[in-house]
Amino acid sequence: MSKNRPSLERISTYDEETGDLVVIIETPKGSRSKYAYDPEIGTFELKFVLPEGMSFPVDFGFVPSTLAEDGDPLDAIILLDETLSVGTKVTARLLGVIEAEEREKDGKWERNDRLVAVATHAHDHAQAREISDLPSEMLTRIEGFFKRYNKLHEKEFRVLSRGDAKVAGKLVKKGVKAY
Repeated sequence: MSKNRPSLERISTYDEETGDLVVIIETPKGSRSKYAYDPEIGTFELKFVLPEGMSFPVDFGFVPSTLAEDGDPLDAIILLDETLSVGTKVTARLLGVIEAEEREKDGKWERNDRLVAVATHAHDHAQAREISDLPSEMLTRIEGFFKRYNKLHEKEFRVLSRGDAKVAGKLVKKGVKAY
């Protein structure tokens, strides 16, 4: 990768003009393919293909210039009426967080929260300001997806709680500081 080009992991966490959260999409809504950004080579790598009949229910990505407890950038779910492409930089309003843990094959539990945000350009959910403004059934469906996804990897996913935008904002600040 060119030394003149910044890694996607190192671009600003917040949009300078709007102050909205920046998210880089790794896996588009509706995709059976799970991608992950590889900062060593500056591209996205296919990590896994979901079985037929299973796909990502939301656009999924990471918040640049952050570090979560699992050692990766913070995970983010983006709500938007249109599916985004792998590698898209999108700005979004933070609504909250699905606070969760994953149990690895070795039995150890590790925090792996999912920030929940609505894209700046969204029409659906444009009025939402908090995670509690979203339909509970939708959040339950998203949480169920991550439980099934982790089971495919012989891991367990456990939802601890749903935090509001203030809790999510604190996680982002903590992630920026850890980075």
